[in-house]
Amino acid sequence: MNSLNKIGSLTFALAFSLVSATAVLADEKDNIQAASNALDTIEPILSYDTAYNLQLAIQQYEAIATAGGWEPISRGAHGIKLGAEQGHVRGLRRRLMATKDLDPTLRLSDEFDQKVDAALRLFQARHGLRTTGVVDQETFITLNVPVAEKLKQLRLNQARVQQAVEALDEKYLVVNIPAASIEAVSNGTVERRHTAIVGRIERQTPILQSKVHEINFNPYWHVPKSIIRRDIIKYMNDDPEYLTKFRIKIYGNDGEEIDPSLVDWSTDEAVQYLLRQEPGAENSMGHVKINFHNAHSVYLHDTPQKSLFGQNRRFHSSGCVRVEEVDKLVSWLLDGNGDWDQTGVDATFASGERLDVRLKKPVPIITTYITAWANRQGVVSFREDIYQFDKDGRIAELSN
Repeated sequence: MNSLNKIGSLTFALAFSLVSATAVLADEKDNIQAASNALDTIEPILSYDTAYNLQLAIQQYEAIATAGGWEPISRGAHGIKLGAEQGHVRGLRRRLMATKDLDPTLRLSDEFDQKVDAALRLFQARHGLRTTGVVDQETFITLNVPVAEKLKQLRLNQARVQQAVEALDEKYLVVNIPAASIEAVSNGTVERRHTAIVGRIERQTPILQSKVHEINFNPYWHVPKSIIRRDIIKYMNDDPEYLTKFRIKIYGNDGEEIDPSLVDWSTDEAVQYLLRQEPGAENSMGHVKINFHNAHSVYLHDTPQKSLFGQNRRFHSSGCVRVEEVDKLVSWLLDGNGDWDQTGVDATFASGERLDVRLKKPVPIITTYITAWANRQGVVSFREDIYQFDKDGRIAELSN
């Protein structure tokens, strides 16, 4: 073969490889989108529909239990993905068929093909895992949770949903803590879903029921005493310029500003003062704070730390709830509240203007703890029992 032919052959082989790789990537994107679509239905997580769907899910998992459940996935399945061909794939197929992530009528084989990839990504999406298509450590552990534990979870959450639905209004917000997500609901339909960041294990977001009554645009942040005690004092000991860098000022009981250097940061002296962060890009609440009366001093708000919304485990706050695309949620809340629309909300964010807007009709808000639910397509979702409510058998009691 002459040099020109060799170059032509190499070029063809490279082009073929690129086409094949592009096709695989397209298939993976399709599988990810299909998993997302299976979950994205209009019925609210707190609704009579969900209570009914959960009952159907309980019946499905009871049938699985009666049939003997599913066999544990062997350790050798760890790390397998699209293209693998080995005996461990057969066990994975059986496990995915048991919960109908993979079509139970398909033949068993040792091939990890596109159908297994799609099924595994659906399983991962249903459990709030990263939809990698790989049997990673989290996926391996989740695949091996026994059916009896799933049934206990389903029954407990059906009781939670049934407890909550009696109090629902025509328009309301639901913060589901284990899923770190928010639903904006009107007339029985989810109109918006938002990714959220909720309280970490040692500073939990409380279970409560209230009403959103006020929007604070470009707010000050009055630092809670608990955060002064737990965090700010430590930060100031590590970096005496911390308050200055983040535009946090100290005020005494007389309202006079105090120089941070005059405070003894080796003690709890700072707790007796008011610490207030100025509006701006560094402000911990970002461009907006969404207020509702409660005994826990928590609220919804924006955040300058947008990258955290891309994480799979979003339990980072001190109890309050940070909202992705909060401008759109604010516009939804202010609908019917005068001339407010999306353009007005965005303009007020951009202006930096301090502005408080009271809602003419307060919107009910429920923060809840739902770790298992089902939709009308028969797709059953589960989330980690992050606060151990399931383990303790708690039907999350509402407070105000």
